[in-house]
Amino acid sequence: QVHLVESGGGLVQPGGSLRLSCRASGATSETEAMAWFRQAPDHEREGVSSINYDGRVTNYAASVKGRFTISRDNTENTLFLQMNSLKPEDTAVYFCAASRFPFAGTRDREYDYWGQGTQVTVAS
Repeated sequence: QVHLVESGGGLVQPGGSLRLSCRASGATSETEAMAWFRQAPDHEREGVSSINYDGRVTNYAASVKGRFTISRDNTENTLFLQMNSLKPEDTAVYFCAASRFPFAGTRDREYDYWGQGTQVTVAS
């Protein structure tokens, strides 16, 4: 079993930045590709960004491309999401997810393990 714990969420003004982290523990040898998803109130969960097992391949949703950067530190079993130029529409609960496969995109069904989420609120 893999346990994922997100941190780094909070309240930030429009145009500000936040850095989310997701620490994996347990059977981390089963975590290959990882991703960030988000869910806003009254919206379906959407894929934000994904990264392959060694960090060389990344994908971004069009809405965050150029503003968000995904990265990972496999020595620390940690996934990151640097979020810059935040907008009110980025407000959501952000979830970390891990796949047992080395490459994955941003569809829910590609992921086997999920964190509990961290709230990000962008407001003035």
